[in-house]
Amino acid sequence: MAITHATDQNFTAETNEGVVLVDFWAPWCGPCKMIAPVLEELDSDMGDKVKIVKLDVDENQETAGKFGVMSIPTLLVMKDGEQVDKIVGFQPKEALAEALNKHL
Repeated sequence: MAITHATDQNFTAETNEGVVLVDFWAPWCGPCKMIAPVLEELDSDMGDKVKIVKLDVDENQETAGKFGVMSIPTLLVMKDGEQVDKIVGFQPKEALAEALNKHL
């Protein structure tokens, strides 16, 4: 599966089924740039078990506000449309995989 880019308009449709890792990020954010290749690796490792969605907080402030995102990167683990976990800041791939595996 490829990483999907969500917007305020399609966020619910992109996250309402299965386990989804949502990356709240912005182009100017250093740690967001560091976590991007980690998410690419996770995407190849997890395959169809997990969907990864990125949301640019500058362009989609409504969704970021709804989930109380105050600093980025913030990663939400969603399961069937509900938030089940929240990770703030850069994390190594192993920590992210562990957070996702709890909800599979």
